[in-house]
Amino acid sequence: FTCSLAARPCGVLSDLGPRSAGLPRFLALIFAVVTMWIFIRSFSSFQVKTVRLPRWLGSVTKQTSVVKNKCGLSKPCPANFFAFKICSGAANVVGPSMCFENHVIMSPVKNNVGRGLNIALVNGSTGMVQRQSSFDMYSGDTKFLVRFLREIPEGTLVLVASYDDPGTKMSDEIRTLLSNLGSSYAKEVGFRDSWVFLGARDLKSKSPFEQYLKNNPNTNKYEGWPELLELEGCVPQKVF
Repeated sequence: FTCSLAARPCGVLSDLGPRSAGLPRFLALIFAVVTMWIFIRSFSSFQVKTVRLPRWLGSVTKQTSVVKNKCGLSKPCPANFFAFKICSGAANVVGPSMCFENHVIMSPVKNNVGRGLNIALVNGSTGMVQRQSSFDMYSGDTKFLVRFLREIPEGTLVLVASYDDPGTKMSDEIRTLLSNLGSSYAKEVGFRDSWVFLGARDLKSKSPFEQYLKNNPNTNKYEGWPELLELEGCVPQKVF
């Protein structure tokens, strides 16, 4: 075995080849690392800048906050009017609710509703709640409801919401007392009907605030019950 160049010892050329080839690779690696570091730093800075919200945008968001109307009505009531919302119960699962001037009078959350008729009395001049109670119209004693309706003072607003069954024990006397409050459907309310109503003591005409839905197997939304009803509006002070 002999070397091609006698002036150099064997193995010198074989050592120079790998070393001379490794230097460019090392320089290329350093260049790639530096380039990647510059790119990552620039990209991170760009991300931070794009995520930040301008100060003027924050101020506009505060100014355009949604104003909620009393009792969640779609429109505010004019001056000298009371806002109200009445919801009947849903089947025998979810109880009814009543709101008057942004005050929840009766609801399942307050745990003061019951099967049958739920009734609240409100002063028609001041808007102050006077009384509220529920009456079982399926198996309860209706004499308490008769007494309650007879003792309603003049100028009192009456809010009524059904739950489960409002009509099984509805007597003619009760129907007459409710009709005198301005109801158009009191004489028709029956087993598991949905009914919401706002009237007043000794109202000379029929109330415009009333909704009624008959229990009908062909049209019921729930199994054995019609869908719940919602009644909302603005009732004027001292109108009755």
